[in-house]
Amino acid sequence: MGYNKFTEKPLGYHFFVYFFLLLYYHTAHISRGFIMNGKLITFEGGEGAGKSTQARELTKWLQEAAGLKVITTREPGGTPTGEVIRQLLQHDLSGEPLCDATEALLFCASRAQLCKNLIGPALKEGTWVVLDRFTDSTLAYQGYGRGFNVDQLRNINDFATGEVKPDLTILIEISVEEGFSRISKRGDGVKDRIEQAPLEFHTRLHDGYLEMAAREPERFVIIDGSQSPEKVQEDIRNVIRTRFGLEV
Repeated sequence: MGYNKFTEKPLGYHFFVYFFLLLYYHTAHISRGFIMNGKLITFEGGEGAGKSTQARELTKWLQEAAGLKVITTREPGGTPTGEVIRQLLQHDLSGEPLCDATEALLFCASRAQLCKNLIGPALKEGTWVVLDRFTDSTLAYQGYGRGFNVDQLRNINDFATGEVKPDLTILIEISVEEGFSRISKRGDGVKDRIEQAPLEFHTRLHDGYLEMAAREPERFVIIDGSQSPEKVQEDIRNVIRTRFGLEV
């Protein structure tokens, strides 16, 4: 067997060291078909939970305190095509009521565009993405809320997202009644098409979120949204510190 004259180690030794280092790099950095060094953090919850506010505050903290490259976006929307779809979903711009199946597919169409054009490239470049709603919203709203088969919706989600999956999902939990109370005090008080859905619909999706969180406890973290916005953000930051080892 040959030897490396500098280390006096068998050449086969260096081959195996190189092999295992390469294997480590592959498993640690190559995920779902492309390099993903960034992290995807999604916010979920019912209407009035405060997801958008908390997502913005978390993004600001990650950028300023942790020094990370972070973008924040939303669903439906986040791309020019997605924003057009958002208007269709929220305001019935066509004058024709959307059937439930069309609603579900439009959400996923917006999601496909977002993953392909924004989230996937950002993660590949090492950028963290903070996302206001993602695939779990479709399962909660169109699955548990509208009554579609949840497993079928999961398959559609997988088709839309490719292999993009959240590293962490923060579920801000408040009662349906509290959510409606907050909406009534917001701006001009005008509700969009989904906010106008009956109480029973929102109760089903609320319970659906809790069921999903129980099913995937390694991904979901439930935050008490009835607290002050400041306390909610503090709890979220503590979760981020623990989950990703940030010392800020």
